[in-house]
Amino acid sequence: MPVMRSWSGPATTGEVFSLVRDGRADTRSEIGRITGLSRTAVAARVQALLDSGLVVETSEPERPGPGRPPARLLFDRDAGVVLAAAVGRSRTQLAVCDLEGDVLVARDVDQEVGSTPEVLMPRVVELLGELLGEAGRTASDVRAVGVSIPGTVDREKGASLDSPIMTGWDGVPLSPYLAPLTDAPLFCDNDANVMALSERRGHLERYRDLVFVKASTGIGVGVVAGGGLVRGALGAGGEVGHTKTPAAAGLPCRCGDTGCLETLASGWALAQRARALGLPVEHVRDLVELAGRGEGEARQLVREAGRRIGEVLAGAVNLLNPQVVVVGGDLAGAYDTFVAGLRESLYSLATALATRDLAIVPLTHGDRSGVVGCAALALSNVLDSAAVDRALALR
Repeated sequence: MPVMRSWSGPATTGEVFSLVRDGRADTRSEIGRITGLSRTAVAARVQALLDSGLVVETSEPERPGPGRPPARLLFDRDAGVVLAAAVGRSRTQLAVCDLEGDVLVARDVDQEVGSTPEVLMPRVVELLGELLGEAGRTASDVRAVGVSIPGTVDREKGASLDSPIMTGWDGVPLSPYLAPLTDAPLFCDNDANVMALSERRGHLERYRDLVFVKASTGIGVGVVAGGGLVRGALGAGGEVGHTKTPAAAGLPCRCGDTGCLETLASGWALAQRARALGLPVEHVRDLVELAGRGEGEARQLVREAGRRIGEVLAGAVNLLNPQVVVVGGDLAGAYDTFVAGLRESLYSLATALATRDLAIVPLTHGDRSGVVGCAALALSNVLDSAAVDRALALR
C-alpha cells in the first residue's frame, strides 16, 4: 500500500528508499525525475542507503538490450529479518520473515487455554531464538518484532487493553519479555487487524477498501479504508463479536455480558453446541474437519454461523461500502459452507448498491496470514520513510 507523495519540498533519504522499495524507481535518473532532486543530492541519498545495507546496486539490466545499462538500485530483502508472533487463546504461530515479509521459517505452538504472559512469553522468546538459528540469522539481524493478540490493544504500551479471552494479559507490556533475545522495537496490534495487513501483498494490491472477517474461536473484523487500517479511537474498531444481536438475547457470553454475536457464531459457542449434539468436537477446528468430510450437523452449524455473522456484517457493509470482504480464521477452513451462509444474510440485509460490486474472497496467505500480518505490521513501522530517516540519523 505505497503512499504517493507530491514533491513540494526536497525528498528525504527515507523517501528515496520508499521509491526503491516500492519499485517506483530503480535508477538514479528515475529518482531525480520523480523527486526533482539534483544529481548531487540523489547521489548523497543513494550512498546513505547503500551504506545502510537496505539498498544494493547492480549493473545487470532489467531487460536485455544494446548499450551499457544504468546501475540499478534494488531493495535488499536480506538486509535483516523481523520476528512475528501471532498469539491466540490455544495456539501461537511464530515466524522469522525477511524484509519483504516472506516467511523464512515458522512453527506453530499449542498451549494451555488461559496461559498468562508469564507462562507463554518466555517460551515464545525461546522458540523465536531457535527459529533465528534455523534461518541462519542472529539477534543482530532483527529489525523489529510484530505481535498480534485477540481483543483491543494499547499500541503505545505494546499490551492488551481489553481481551475477554486472554485472562491476565490486559495491561502487561510484552516488550520486556523480548529483552533476552533482542532490543529491536516491538509492535503489537489486534489479530484481525494484522490479518488485514497481511493482504498488503494480496487483495490490497487490487482493492483499497476492504473488510477482513476473522471467524475463529472469537470473531473480529479488520477494516482498511482508502488503503489505511482503521483502528478507531481506542483501537476497538472491528470488535463485532460482542455486538448485541436479537437472536442471542439472554445467552451468556464469555465477556460477562449477554446477547453477543459470539454466543451464536464463535468457535467456542459452536464447539459447545456440537458436543451437545453428540459430535466429537473439542475445538472449532474439529467441527470444521467434520464439515469438510460432509457431516450434516457440522455443516449446518458452520453455515448457520456464517449466516449470523452476515447479519451483523451487513451493517458494516452499508456503513463502509467496501470493495471486498476477505474471509479468514478457523471457520474459513470450511469456506464454501461458511460463505454460503454469510452471503445469504449479507446480501439480503445490506443495500443493493453496497453489495452490487462486492466481492467475497478467501484470505491470500492461508494459515500463515497471522504471522505474515505481524511481519507487515513490524515492517510498516521500521521501513517507512520517516523511520528510515530516523535510523540513518542515529548512525
